[in-house]
Amino acid sequence: MFDPKTDKYPYPEETDKHYLKIKMDRGIVFDTKYPYIDRSSSFLFKQKLVRILLNVIVFPLCRIRLGLKIEGRDNIKKYHDELSNGVISISNHIHMWDYISVMLAIKPFKSYLLSWASNVNDKDGPLVRLVGGIPIPETNMAATKKYMETVEDLLKKDGGWLHIYPEGSMWEYYAPVRPFKRGPAFIACECDKPILPLGFSYREPGWIRKNIFHQIATLTLRIGEPIYPNNDLNPRDREKDLTVRCHDAVCILTGTDPKDSIYEPVYNRSKRIDY
Repeated sequence: MFDPKTDKYPYPEETDKHYLKIKMDRGIVFDTKYPYIDRSSSFLFKQKLVRILLNVIVFPLCRIRLGLKIEGRDNIKKYHDELSNGVISISNHIHMWDYISVMLAIKPFKSYLLSWASNVNDKDGPLVRLVGGIPIPETNMAATKKYMETVEDLLKKDGGWLHIYPEGSMWEYYAPVRPFKRGPAFIACECDKPILPLGFSYREPGWIRKNIFHQIATLTLRIGEPIYPNNDLNPRDREKDLTVRCHDAVCILTGTDPKDSIYEPVYNRSKRIDY
């Protein structure tokens, strides 16, 4: 497995923290009145236009720009019925365009994305929303309840697809799979839905990419098989067990034996390990 190990990015001390600076606050309040999934006709029309642009321009550009290879798409076909009944997908978060890669990999399914609220409030927030971003309210308990109800309806009533980054933040070109927060497992257990693991790994770029375009690495995205909650366990243990199994699965998809992972599988105020 190629490790692009770079000192270009200021990875924070805690593994779930962000290092990108928010450039704008549009002043949106994520409260009980906020439409966490916007179903208005005007918004849905804009989404359809964005989907056309994705298919015609962005997806082909994504393959070229990232040198993206997708493996395991046969699992999308193999488990089509299960995935059509509501699913949470997860992956490591290692590039600004990795969600675009996920959207491409899971076609013809269309996904929603749990997003850092600050990203939705930033200047690119409208685009984040149009590609399925659902902001996570951070301080308002009543809003959190409404957001959770929206997510549960998406998975249980609509049979929708929800993508979550369990590491909690993006660390560009970081190779080790960081500890996972329990959020995805909590939602999966609450809704009794499977988690589909995906894993990004790196390939060494060719001479032109490396020397002309100064590309650090090219990307491979592997799609795994659905992982189900163990309903024989009590709720707390069920959530932890699912988190551990998902972390192991993503490690394997990125080419790492879980036994060799430098990080614990479940986030516990985990600190960055310099290796």
